[in-house]
Amino acid sequence: MYGICHLSLVPCRKEPADQSEMVTELLFGEHFSVLETNGKWTRIHTEADGYECWIDSKQFLPLSFQTYTLLSSEPRSYTSELVHVISSGTGSALPVLLGSTLPFFSKGICQVEGYSWTYEGNTVSSSIITSRSSLIETAMMYLNAPYHWGGRSPFGIDCSGFTQMVYRLNGRKLRRDAYQQAEEGTLLSFVEEAEPGDLAFFDNAEGRIVHVGIILNNSRIIHASGTVRVDAFDHHGIFNSGSQTYSHNLRMIRKII
Repeated sequence: MYGICHLSLVPCRKEPADQSEMVTELLFGEHFSVLETNGKWTRIHTEADGYECWIDSKQFLPLSFQTYTLLSSEPRSYTSELVHVISSGTGSALPVLLGSTLPFFSKGICQVEGYSWTYEGNTVSSSIITSRSSLIETAMMYLNAPYHWGGRSPFGIDCSGFTQMVYRLNGRKLRRDAYQQAEEGTLLSFVEEAEPGDLAFFDNAEGRIVHVGIILNNSRIIHASGTVRVDAFDHHGIFNSGSQTYSHNLRMIRKII
């Protein structure tokens, strides 16, 4: 069995319970395979980043294997505005957020399994790999978005959700969590080798990767910590000007593009 998210956002939980922590989110148009069902809950494997989690069984549309395969194989169109509206064939409107997927999008229409929506906003294609400057421009669109564990939208986002979505909108696929992203790209030996758009990773006292941000020019970094914010950055880590202390300890820098 397969499915697709037809709502603005769907919380994805660690366990099949409303009280369980949210570990990630589905945005409109993201599709997945179904691993099992347990009462009102469905365990899924997301196609975009291979994440396994639980969602409410009422919060998706079923897909055929053929449609799932086609969606997985063709280039994707993503919404590139903070918030826009799509209209269904019945005339109802639905907000879609930055980085949402428009399935089989063509001439302002996206459609899947007999459902169709009209979208008149700006889009980007997954097949176009853009420049470092464009990547930074995208990152700045999330500036001041509140931190939210498991979030992937301008209404609430965590550190690795932020980096994942920024890279998605610039033609690069990243895995979901910071420790997974720390295995991608090319390891740099020195901070001085880094360029704007490279990813910096930070560890905790046990040496575990727990944070990631996007390097900017002039010894700065943009990252999600409380909000998506810009802080000073050097070979020690992230320096918080408010507290006048280093808030995150630098572990490594990786070049993705």
